Amino acid sequence: MVKLAQPISVKGKPITVHGRKFTGRVVSTRMAKTVSVERERLVYLPKYERYEKRRTRIKAHVPEGMTVEEGDIVTIYETRPLSKTKNFIVLENHTRKISLIQPEDA
Repeated sequence: MVKLAQPISVKGKPITVHGRKFTGRVVSTRMAKTVSVERERLVYLPKYERYEKRRTRIKAHVPEGMTVEEGDIVTIYETRPLSKTKNFIVLENHTRKISLIQPEDA
């Protein structure tokens, strides 16, 4: 379970993080409070005994306190549906060393 350093809310409702998490590159920041994150994966083709690259673009919410620009490497976490196409939230920016996740106690 991911614990947030401070509570995050969208449209007055709190956000909880659950489910999947992905790391990818930001390819678009043209939408308000939203970014498009592209992740690449390898898919094995048994017929040719080789792998091919495939990519997926996922829209993610950018909370206040997080700065994201095109080309940044970010980690996105699944949350409740925020809009028709947004089900993820950006909680870590590896390029700028920003994280909204509470560090685990050792």
